[in-house]
Amino acid sequence: MRKEMKEYLSMDTIMDTEQNTSCTTEFLNSLELSGVPSHKLQLKLNVPDMLMQTFDAPPLCRGTRLRITKLMQNILGATILKGVGKGESVIIPRIPIISTDLPVQFERVQFPIKLSFAVTINNAQGQSLLVAGVHLEKPRFFHGQQYIACSCVSDEPNLHIFAPGRRTYNIVNSTILE
Repeated sequence: MRKEMKEYLSMDTIMDTEQNTSCTTEFLNSLELSGVPSHKLQLKLNVPDMLMQTFDAPPLCRGTRLRITKLMQNILGATILKGVGKGESVIIPRIPIISTDLPVQFERVQFPIKLSFAVTINNAQGQSLLVAGVHLEKPRFFHGQQYIACSCVSDEPNLHIFAPGRRTYNIVNSTILE
């Protein structure tokens, strides 16, 4: 059975039109910035997503994992998968997000979510996962990241680690230990 999929396009506008008139809407649409949802979101029902902005804390905090249950034009129905409010039904509206990462400030009105099939080690901290895959091609720098990554799964056969050469290193700054 195919899942219903819907495409949502953001509305991008320059905040100060006198500052720079050479930025086109197409240029703004093409920008992919940290903490700002994509211009084009393709969402499906019952697919895990992650909240990118806090706007009703708790339970709707940045990093909250959700399952989309209803796709509408300007709001989404969702169920919280983890943490405070687990199992609770919530409504996610399109919200204005102002980017300050560029010389030109612009506003993007979009749902503050992104697909969440994979999460960073920091976002996985404190979660209990049924199955996890850990990519350790590069050594983890921060103390305890490997431990955090491996401790999210309680059943060892459900923990899958990718480490080329079957080996990875736990980087330690020896000057701190002296």
